[in-house]
Amino acid sequence: MIRIATLGLAAGFALVHAGPAAAQVKFAVGGPITGANAATGAQMKNGVDQAAADINAAGGILGQKITVGYGDDVSDPKQGVSVANKFAGDGVKFVIGHYNSGVTIPASDVYQENGILEITPASTNPTVTERNMWNIFRTCGRDDQQGKVAGTYILAHFQGKKIAFVNDKTTYGKGLADETLKTIKAGGMNEVLYEGINTGEKDYSALVSKIKQSGADLVYFGGLYTEGGLIVRQMRDQGVKAPLMGGDGITSDEFASVGGPGVESTLMTYGPDPRNKPEAKAVVEEFRARKFEPEAYTLYSYAGVQIVKQAAEAANSADPKKVADKMHSGMTFKTVLGDLAYDKKGDITKLDYVMYVWKKDASGKVTYVECPASGCTM
Repeated sequence: MIRIATLGLAAGFALVHAGPAAAQVKFAVGGPITGANAATGAQMKNGVDQAAADINAAGGILGQKITVGYGDDVSDPKQGVSVANKFAGDGVKFVIGHYNSGVTIPASDVYQENGILEITPASTNPTVTERNMWNIFRTCGRDDQQGKVAGTYILAHFQGKKIAFVNDKTTYGKGLADETLKTIKAGGMNEVLYEGINTGEKDYSALVSKIKQSGADLVYFGGLYTEGGLIVRQMRDQGVKAPLMGGDGITSDEFASVGGPGVESTLMTYGPDPRNKPEAKAVVEEFRARKFEPEAYTLYSYAGVQIVKQAAEAANSADPKKVADKMHSGMTFKTVLGDLAYDKKGDITKLDYVMYVWKKDASGKVTYVECPASGCTM
């Protein structure tokens, strides 16, 4: 299924909060607009829409207004390729997407063949940028970095404890779990359980029984918030008190909605919360004024549009290959995430992961809170 949504137009692309223009720069958002990961799709869509509106209000890119189209990949690789082909047919030049690494990788091949530059705000598998492609970038970090941060934390705070590993068998989930496991093995620890699950399942009682039998003191989960929340809920229902540790795939308040109060004490790796950065203050206020909380990948998506604008202006061209050349040049971009620069692969040049713990905030809401350097209070 492909669904192209618009703002204010019946079909095709939306000219976001702008009047008529002689020329347009076509962007598109590719991600899970519907399905189990729709909350993330909403973050991506809102991030790009707001960035386009803000840039258009300031004159656009090289005097041209941004239009934004949308493609729903429902977190499925085949649908992602279909979306990519639709974008190519529509003349899209810049894509912010996709969410899942397993979707981004095949879609990026289509984009390269059609001269389209892609910036993913969320796909962290190393393979995304390890294929010598000119057109693929990300505003997030990589799982070999994230896994090292998670594994190092386990070595420091769970030494001598029993660690179970669970992953959702996706490119992202298995890749992240394996990177974390590799780090703890290098530090002399081993897992007591290694299991894979299928996305979309609802009953994890058999898995929870295995976790219980293993005596795990910590369960590391490579996967997304829906399955992660269900696993925690069912662990607590069966009396398993071991905390969960996950990666950026559970960075959504939907994790607590699915998992219930038992998600308290969950550990999680994610970048320093961009909502707290001074560079993001005005934009965050814009989102909150229209009753949308810009968590997780909202600002990572917003930053992607900012980067294209600045690179295009530096190149004096909206041609994707010339924009990519500027992005690969080491140029520093001013974004809501702070200053960003790229290496020749398309990865950001700074380490972007810290540890969080899920706990009640001052209002009583269970959400993720960044841990101090000394470690998380659980």
